[in-house]
Amino acid sequence: MPLTADMFLIVCPLALLAGFVDAVAGGGGLISLPAYYLAGLPASTAAGTNKLSATMGTMLAVYQYGKSGKIERRIGLFSGIAAAAASALGVLLMKQLPDHTVRVLVMCCIPVAALFTLRGHGRGHGDKHFTARVTMLLAVGIGCAVGFYDGLVGPGTGTFLILLFVHIFGLEDVTASGTAKVTNLCSNLAALTSLLLTGDVLWLLGLPAGLCAMIGAQLGSRLTLKKGSRFVRGMMLCVLFLCRFVKHIGQGRKREPLWEQPNEEDAWDGSCSDFGGQLAAHQSRRGNRNDACRRNAFGPHDDYVPPFH
Repeated sequence: MPLTADMFLIVCPLALLAGFVDAVAGGGGLISLPAYYLAGLPASTAAGTNKLSATMGTMLAVYQYGKSGKIERRIGLFSGIAAAAASALGVLLMKQLPDHTVRVLVMCCIPVAALFTLRGHGRGHGDKHFTARVTMLLAVGIGCAVGFYDGLVGPGTGTFLILLFVHIFGLEDVTASGTAKVTNLCSNLAALTSLLLTGDVLWLLGLPAGLCAMIGAQLGSRLTLKKGSRFVRGMMLCVLFLCRFVKHIGQGRKREPLWEQPNEEDAWDGSCSDFGGQLAAHQSRRGNRNDACRRNAFGPHDDYVPPFH
């Protein structure tokens, strides 16, 4: 696919913003995936290239949160393994759907994800002590559900994970965000691998966008660790606000052609070597077609004399 300067100008700044938002509160895909649609990429190529840039940003965010001890390792491990397997299945299903169906599905899920963000934000109810077995089962269930959604649709995955970790496990917001990054990274890697195998990654666009996403992730994770839970919740509300502006970007508009291609009957006769012969052949066909229309209008038994050509 040919690349233009406009594609980089559209995707790279929004990838930086998406990396920042995703590192804080998840939901970076609400910004980055419609940006790839706006740049003119097909649905599967947009999904693959978005996974590349998102994975690069998420890797840096995981490093920052892990260095600060803001990751619940057991929950992140179990949910991450389950999310990786489910995400690959989601990608397989996405590849079987028509391009237009995937776009509509994504753009319908974006406002739902934003509404879930608005209504679900809040503080955890304290660390809930589950047995190791129950913790594993809950983490695997969350990973399977959200991972499959990530492979099939994508936007809002990190936000869903944060909310589920806060309300089910009672994690503090910053720790929930760090743990969600581990799960999201596993899911992104699995989906990216599947899309690489099918050739749906545009490297020349995804790598610069990924570098921008890493810059945004670095800024976002540092601010989150510095400012704490209130900043996370405020950014989650910003995700909703941004969604109001980007949710219609991915709905492709069918452009009218600048001209209509002539059909076989109206095309010039290539056997005629001169312009006069071509014009005569063209007018002859048009006249024959008009005669047929008049015969249909008058009926087969009416007296009708075709015009002289």
